[in-house]
Amino acid sequence: MLHGAHPQTFTHTTASKQSWWRAIVLTCGLLCLLLPLNLQAQDYVRPTADLDRLVQELFAEIQSDEVAFEDVYETLLLYYQTPLNLNTASREELRGLLLLSETQISALLDHRQQLGPLLSLYELQSIAGFEQARSIYRVAPFVTVQPGNQNAARGPLWQRILHEDNNALFLRYERGLQARRGYASADTTSTGRPLSRYLGSPDKLLLRYRVSHTRDFSLGFTAEKDAGEPLVWQPDKGRLGADFYSAHFVVQERGRLKTLALGDYQLQFGQGLLLSSGLQVGKGAETITTLRRSSLGVRPYSSVLETSFFRGAAATVSLHKTVRATAFFSAKKVDANQQFATDSLARFDTFSSGISTSGLHRTATELTNRKRLHEAIAGGNVTYTSLGGNFAAGATVVDTRYDMALQRRPEPYNQFEFRGKANVALGVHYSYVLGNALFFGETARSSSGGLGTVNGLLASLATNVEASILYRRYDRNFHTFYGQAFGENTRNINESGVYIGLKVRPAARWEITGYYDQFWFPWLKYRVDAPSRGHDYLLRLSFAPNKTSQLYVQVRSRTKDQNADLAPSRPVPQPVPTERRSLLLFYDAAPSSIISLRTRLQGTHYREDGATPHTGFLLVQDATVRLNRYLRLSARYALFDTDDYDTRQYAFEQDVLYAFSVPALFGRGTRTYALAEVKCTRHLTFWLRYAATQYRHQRVISSGLEEIEGSLRSDIKAQARYTF
Repeated sequence: MLHGAHPQTFTHTTASKQSWWRAIVLTCGLLCLLLPLNLQAQDYVRPTADLDRLVQELFAEIQSDEVAFEDVYETLLLYYQTPLNLNTASREELRGLLLLSETQISALLDHRQQLGPLLSLYELQSIAGFEQARSIYRVAPFVTVQPGNQNAARGPLWQRILHEDNNALFLRYERGLQARRGYASADTTSTGRPLSRYLGSPDKLLLRYRVSHTRDFSLGFTAEKDAGEPLVWQPDKGRLGADFYSAHFVVQERGRLKTLALGDYQLQFGQGLLLSSGLQVGKGAETITTLRRSSLGVRPYSSVLETSFFRGAAATVSLHKTVRATAFFSAKKVDANQQFATDSLARFDTFSSGISTSGLHRTATELTNRKRLHEAIAGGNVTYTSLGGNFAAGATVVDTRYDMALQRRPEPYNQFEFRGKANVALGVHYSYVLGNALFFGETARSSSGGLGTVNGLLASLATNVEASILYRRYDRNFHTFYGQAFGENTRNINESGVYIGLKVRPAARWEITGYYDQFWFPWLKYRVDAPSRGHDYLLRLSFAPNKTSQLYVQVRSRTKDQNADLAPSRPVPQPVPTERRSLLLFYDAAPSSIISLRTRLQGTHYREDGATPHTGFLLVQDATVRLNRYLRLSARYALFDTDDYDTRQYAFEQDVLYAFSVPALFGRGTRTYALAEVKCTRHLTFWLRYAATQYRHQRVISSGLEEIEGSLRSDIKAQARYTF
């Protein structure tokens, strides 16, 4: 049994004693728990989710723009808009929040089993691990406390959809204010060939509608046009106005039918080695709860990323109280180029060198590659979960087929990449709670014979000490197209590594987190022409004066091999160690209920093989003012100074709802934005955002079709939400 799984030793022989104990807990909760919740009988109003702050807590430091932050942000918003019921949530669903430790989850489940459903959120403080108001305050926006399944008493499905309060229509517009080369009038090169230009306007448009209810249904529709993409009505070419459309309809908990998804959906099983989507954090300042993945199964898709989803149908049925089976099929067209073999003995006459994931269709070339490749995926999963939820094991199969072969460029580092039209991957996964420890893992094999495996352990060493360890190994010929398990690479291929994490709470309001990760790459990589290795470590010291304030200092270092620039002493590419060190200071405070302030100072030190180091700095000051319940204003002023692109700086920015902004800042200059949120009526909310980057000593910004003449780059964004 986990440490502190039972806050006290209870000997209840009558329902009367339970009632008295509950009354005492609730009374103490009202007096002692300092949550900003308005009490109405034993109910509460959930606080507004501070998603920007939460994302900064989960991610250690952004060092790349390759992470799908939009997907992470949308998953958090999904939890906020359809909160998890603590009285019915399973262990896997509680894990999916990424905010609860395994000790807290086990203690909550034990509490429910012994004393029945929670009567109020305040009752959490009586459960081991939830004693601190801050831990409850952190999870409160994403959970609710309700009786069991009440959907059956709400009438037929069509009535529930029509009368659901959680529904909204979004309309968003954004545009860059400076002229870019891609929108200039058509011109020709010196040889008479036409120059590439964007075919559409610089306006970016989004229309989205969604209505949903927890554990019942979800219905949604999205249409998007990116800047530079044309609005064209050509049904014969599959172009119906906007460039991207997405729609889904999902029903849940219909007897043995647990989930049925039609349209666009996501899949999450095991540790994400074969099927992974949604909230994937990886290495961050949260060194324990984000390490393992959760088998959340079939989930609706409503994001605007054009590649990270399935399109078709999926269903999960309960074969037994302890066994669930999922089957799915997906068929869609994806972006890819088409090439023709020049060798008569080549394996494929036509092939594609790779799938494009940008989702942009602005130029003639991008339109030529649009939906060129047909992708068909079928598979399933069977999972056994013990009645108590302490043990789970399952198997997954994914069969992926394309109508045109994939074959990367004939470079040495691509020697073991996937080639062909079909790939079948099989995997098994498990999780087991034993005492104070959680064991978890997944192992899979692809058609090439390559193996991938990831196995980990989370342990509560004491009431204030938690530790984690994870080992992964992905063969150089292991191929998976929708997997995103833990790793250093962006894909699960050609990597081995060991991760060790620690979290210590030495005193009330203090927390120390850290990790060390050692990794190896057995084969060549892009810009690394030899087998290589590296390591990464982080240390963060946090202090929370109260539930709404936080101060932390963080140090991180990452060392990896990379080809050095060619020089007389290096006539051929040669990998050398490159080191990137960073320091981060962050302070978040709310001096009053009206204003909140955030200060962020970060610096980067980058060195390549003992050469002269490069540095970069960023100083950020944020302020948010809530003048009344109808108007909220936010603003930022930031200074950045970097030597080059290698020392670029990233920092989260507040944006309109459902949007996410993390610009890369390099060179010298300032970054500012102002955001206004206006609640016009009970049904209508409006957002307006202006952001600008002013560069010093710079006459041209960016390059290619995105080139801007001048030293200012700015954009405006407006969004309206109407709830029915």
